[in-house]
Amino acid sequence: MDIPKIHESEYRFCLIMWENEPVTAVQLVKLCQEQLGWKRTTTYTVIKRLGERGVLKNENGTITALVSKDEAQACEIDELVEKKFEGSLPAFVAAFTKHQKISDKELDEVQRMIDRIRGGAV
Repeated sequence: MDIPKIHESEYRFCLIMWENEPVTAVQLVKLCQEQLGWKRTTTYTVIKRLGERGVLKNENGTITALVSKDEAQACEIDELVEKKFEGSLPAFVAAFTKHQKISDKELDEVQRMIDRIRGGAV
């Protein structure tokens, strides 16, 4: 399944939706007003737009995601690696780690991921 593009402001909306789903449109309006400073009409426009693109489902005023947070993040990373690093994961990791302090705990977690992938699990 191709994941529809979720733009930055839409992504901030989705973070609220993912955390609260299933959530009513009325509740989303209130949450977006509190957390994003959006007007009611802005929230309803984003709900409509994301519904048309297959990111969420609005069923009788109850909003649920059709695209998970993990799927959206993976799609963004794939796009970033492809566009900025010519598809090279090692180049991406090298650039990321060049300016980031990585703890031993994080390194251990990454090593466990690598070990799982090498073992055939994903």
